[in-house]
Amino acid sequence: MPVFILPFPAIDPVAISVGPFIVRWYALAYIFGFFGCWAYASALLRKDRLWSDTPRPNPQSLIDLALYAMLGTVIGGRLGQVIFYEPGYYAAHPLEIPALWQGGMSFHGGLIGVLLAIWYFAYRVRISFLTIADLVATICPISIFLVRIGNFINSEHWGRPTAVPWAIVFPDADAQPRHPSQLYEAALEGVLLAVVLGIVARNGGFRRPGLLTGLFTVGYALARIAMEFFREPDSEIEQLAHGLTMGMVLSAPMLAIGIALLIHSAWMPRRLKPE
Repeated sequence: MPVFILPFPAIDPVAISVGPFIVRWYALAYIFGFFGCWAYASALLRKDRLWSDTPRPNPQSLIDLALYAMLGTVIGGRLGQVIFYEPGYYAAHPLEIPALWQGGMSFHGGLIGVLLAIWYFAYRVRISFLTIADLVATICPISIFLVRIGNFINSEHWGRPTAVPWAIVFPDADAQPRHPSQLYEAALEGVLLAVVLGIVARNGGFRRPGLLTGLFTVGYALARIAMEFFREPDSEIEQLAHGLTMGMVLSAPMLAIGIALLIHSAWMPRRLKPE
């Protein structure tokens, strides 16, 4: 039995409410996440020592990249939810697909959308896809962290029942104490991944195209697969046979791709900073 059970914090999911106008913390997590990523990316691009002679976009072009990435995240995330998790429901209710305010976003779908955005931006600015991907990989844990906090405030994607002392009873679940798995994910996929990628970036990571993208992909995949053992899957749309979940299955190709990128970057000659 747990020594004590933490009460779910009384945080209203609605951050701002003026008449019919409602803004939720979850939506603000995306907005602040994009602004935070933009500011971090701009700071990284202005530090010449991080890049040496590796071609990189100018900070002014980040507005375009942020716009493309935002559209890719929202459209890809929603379509990923529709295709990967609830195809039957949305086939019967197609008019609800654009209803983003009802919730339902897939990280893996959003990732595909962001990759398409990166490809289009790289094509336009005539810079290597892997270089742009490395920049995005380094900054996106900021957004992941904020979105996971938004999941926690929304009392969604809660954890499995547990007896750990820091267990929480989620009001929208049941009376069982559960893992605060959203906070675990925020710590691993957000804070820890941001620190690791930041250290590598400051020690020549951008001079090996694909290294940071590979590290992010492997790191996220391992963290997500591990967290699936603590997170309560939806029995109808996430739970698969043999104890697997949809999150595990979708993360497995990420792990393979990430390892391939790390091998590729290891074989590529490092761009040394001129003396």
